Amino acid sequence: MNAVLTVARREVITKLTDKAFVIGSLLLTAIIVGLLVIQSIVAGGVQDERLAATPDSVQLANTVAAQSASTSEELRITVVPVADEAAARAALEADEVDSWLRKDGTGWRLAAKDLPDSQVVSAVDTAVRGPSAVLPESVSGNADGAILAAIMAFAISFLFYISSLVFGYTLANSVVEEKQSRIVEIIATKIPVRALLAGKVLGNTVLAVGQMAMYVGIGLIGLSFTKYSQYLPGLSGPMVWFIVFFLVGFVLLACLWAVAGALASRLEDIQSTGSPLTFLVLAVFFGAALLSGTPMTVMSFVPPFSAVLMPTRLLEGSAAWWEAAIALALLVAAAGLVVLVAERLYRRALLQTQGRVSITAAWKAKI
Repeated sequence: MNAVLTVARREVITKLTDKAFVIGSLLLTAIIVGLLVIQSIVAGGVQDERLAATPDSVQLANTVAAQSASTSEELRITVVPVADEAAARAALEADEVDSWLRKDGTGWRLAAKDLPDSQVVSAVDTAVRGPSAVLPESVSGNADGAILAAIMAFAISFLFYISSLVFGYTLANSVVEEKQSRIVEIIATKIPVRALLAGKVLGNTVLAVGQMAMYVGIGLIGLSFTKYSQYLPGLSGPMVWFIVFFLVGFVLLACLWAVAGALASRLEDIQSTGSPLTFLVLAVFFGAALLSGTPMTVMSFVPPFSAVLMPTRLLEGSAAWWEAAIALALLVAAAGLVVLVAERLYRRALLQTQGRVSITAAWKAKI
């Protein structure tokens, strides 16, 4: 374990002192923050809200509008009287109004085509000032929530794709550099080769997961300053699932990238030994972008596609927690199998320096 931690520490320090890695991470962070700032600016300014009110709610709606005008400079509510509930629903569907205030027993409901704006909900709450609950509701699905889920799904698949390739090629290059310079032969006399593999995978996994958690955290914090802030409670759970799936999925791929490096004898060979992994990561990325319906449901249980597709389904609300648990268990099992196979290939190919080693030759090597 000391050897594993020593190698992992070296991997982490080497990466954190690499200017290209630091600059790239800061640049991507700046892009994420910039997009969120632009979204916040676009969503800023005075918000005009058209509030439909049936005869039994016109009085309260007028009170809401008057109080909002006197207390808020960012929200301007215009009351639109409608004849009945059918007219209110028709106005919502036709985008003639933004929300609809209606009486529901002893309480009140604020309906919208997707979900009512949180500022309007707060304004109605302030106007009611009583034990009656003001409940937000959707009359035709959650359009804004669906759009945000699609954006987040693309974001996690893109981040998985970028991290897998960047850290994967870095790991493979590190392995082949040590092999080409024959430093690995000295290292192998001091620690077991499997400890070297474990340390490299551990170090790069810590970096990748830490970076991913940072991006997710920045994204969620940034969203709290946009109109999508009301959806954050629903996003937090799926994003935690994504970090866990990313952790296991990255370990699986990192072991294979280490094998790609061990099979190569020169840096130029990485393009050949690593190309199957590049295509696999691309397949995961495009699978997340193109699959839907039953094919997506099926592939969300298949490693390593499940590392992205299952969190995507959780974001969309089409998967239950027990489905995620099953998919995670399958991914863990697949990662465990890959670790065993990769350890054997890595150990038997690493010390062969006569040229590029095939997978068959590495598997059959007597070491």
